[in-house]
Formats: sequence, structure tokens, C-alpha cells
Amino acid sequence: MVNTLSLYKPLLQGLMKLAGVTPRAVEIEPGTVIRFWVPSETTTTNKPAVVFLHGFGLDGILTWQFQVLALAKKYAVYVPDLLFFGDSITDKTERSPAFQAECMAKGLRKLRVEKCTLVGLSYGGIVGFKMAEMFPNLVDSMVITCSVMALTESITCAGLQRIGFSSWADYLIPETVEDVKKLLDVAFYKLPWIPDFVYRHILEALYFDHKKERHELLEALIVKDKDFTVPSFTQATRRQSNGALHREGRSLGGIGATLCLQ
Repeated sequence: MVNTLSLYKPLLQGLMKLAGVTPRAVEIEPGTVIRFWVPSETTTTNKPAVVFLHGFGLDGILTWQFQVLALAKKYAVYVPDLLFFGDSITDKTERSPAFQAECMAKGLRKLRVEKCTLVGLSYGGIVGFKMAEMFPNLVDSMVITCSVMALTESITCAGLQRIGFSSWADYLIPETVEDVKKLLDVAFYKLPWIPDFVYRHILEALYFDHKKERHELLEALIVKDKDFTVPSFTQATRRQSNGALHREGRSLGGIGATLCLQ
């Protein structure tokens, strides 16, 4: 049987192109390439940039397809694949969220994005917080959901105990169809009925590649409680000084509502 997800992806790519975004490979440095979905050249004029960072389950465009459809007319939408997801790859050994953040920022600079609102889900939210800390002039504002600033040891222990797994890899890197079912059952509020062959296709299409590197990404996520301090985000200070904090909050609320509704 043909993999249903492999059949869906070309259809999705065609739909995204009709919505005004197109795929582009951006070389960050020799050996490191980030795949972005970027606005078509004719759709970027005077539009504020919104960057979407996906979680640990799917690649960028599978995660954010509905948000792209909802927002591409009014915003310049950028959807990267984080390293070792989709078509993004590196030959470097660094696996930290800071390295992901640096690669995303460099890629956006190469795409001539000077300022953006960043939207992050789960793992993408952790990378997004790091981007906002490291590149405050690039990340002007943020919408983060299902995420934390850093995955500390205490958060890890409490989270794994709550969902019933011994490690993040056991949860986020499934090895069998049953593992995929457990992952989606935790991730969805109300998981609809899905036939077993679809679970198998999800496993084959999304979780067979880069297993070693993804294990390393998860290991690099966890930080000791004593080593974490809340960063000082200069974006908030900047808005307070120019009196735009309330105005920006209303703007972000509109994007956040769109994400929730989708």
C-alpha cells in the first residue's frame, strides 16, 4: 500500500504554493542547510513577517499548514524545518536549542527578514525563546504555546510522570505503531479514530529518519535547575519605553486566536 502521508505531501505543497508560499533551501554555512517555506516574491510587499517554529512531532509545513492558509494574505509567512526535521540538515555536532536558534536567525537574515513576530509550538517554543534572547532586534514579539523557556530537570520529572513515560525519547521518538498511538493520544485533547495503517504510515514517513540526531537533540534540551535563570528580554523594555505594549498585545492576541481556532 502506498504511504498516505507521502501521497498527501505533494498535494499540500501545491496548496501552499497557491496560498503564496514556496519552498527554499538556505545554506547557513557549508554543511548546514535549512529548508524554509517563504513568501512568493510577489506577496511580500509591506507585510509584517511571521515566523512559525514547529514542535518535535512534525515538520514545519505539516504543523502549520492551516495557519499559513489563514495568514498568508496579510502577513509574510516563513515556516522553517528545524534541524533534523523535514529537509533541514547539518554536519555539525552541536544539538542545543541555542544552535537551532542561531541557524534560524541566520537563515532569516539571508532571507532579508529584519524583524518578525515569532510563533512557537512545544520544542519550537523553546527554540523561539532562545531566539528572542539571542537576537532581540530580529524577534520583535512572540506567541508561544505548549512550551517552556527551558526544559529543566524538575519540569522533565514532573512532565514525564504526568504522561507516564520514562524519558522524552520514549514519548517523542516512537518505534512502533503502538508508540505512535500513545504519542498522539497524549498530544490531542480528543483524538479521532484513525485506522491502524495510517499510524503505520505516520511512523514510516516521519520517525524513521535521523533517530540518532533526534535523541541527541532531546538530550541537549534538559538543563539543571541551578543552571537556569529567566532571561531578560529587551523587547518588553523597548515597548514599555515607547508606550506600545498594550497595542502590541492586542496585535499578538489576534494571531494567537487564529492559531487556537485552527
